[in-house]
Amino acid sequence: MTDLRTRFTDDMKTAMKAGDANTTATIRLIIAAMKMKDVDARGAGKDQASDAELFSMMQTMIKQRQESSKVFRDNARPELADKEDAEIKIIENYLPKQMSESDVDAAITAVIAELGVTSAKDMGKVIGVLKTKYAGQIDMAKASAVVKGKLAA
Repeated sequence: MTDLRTRFTDDMKTAMKAGDANTTATIRLIIAAMKMKDVDARGAGKDQASDAELFSMMQTMIKQRQESSKVFRDNARPELADKEDAEIKIIENYLPKQMSESDVDAAITAVIAELGVTSAKDMGKVIGVLKTKYAGQIDMAKASAVVKGKLAA
């Protein structure tokens, strides 16, 4: 867990020394969100947020920026959209490599078989295991659609 946290701090120091204001600001946003997750974790009786929770948080940050970028482009504000896109690239540097669609499909099939679930009522169980095993590697919105399709069939 500390490797990711140390990396945030080290990268922020490097960006500050290099005068890279955009990277510095983005990493500060990540650290602030991480501290909020840590407060929530302490409320739940844990010392700090897990890497899986941090990966999920960063994926949420990316989705927010993707939505903002689209809105900015739709409203003829490409300079703001470009800023959001740059932040996405910085945040993505901290996430594990994303699984391909075929790997995601195989992982979902394996989890369904492992749990022995057959109905859409058990979708939450499957998603829970996927979040635990593949934190930061799978887009859960897309995975949910695949799980729903497999369990409905």
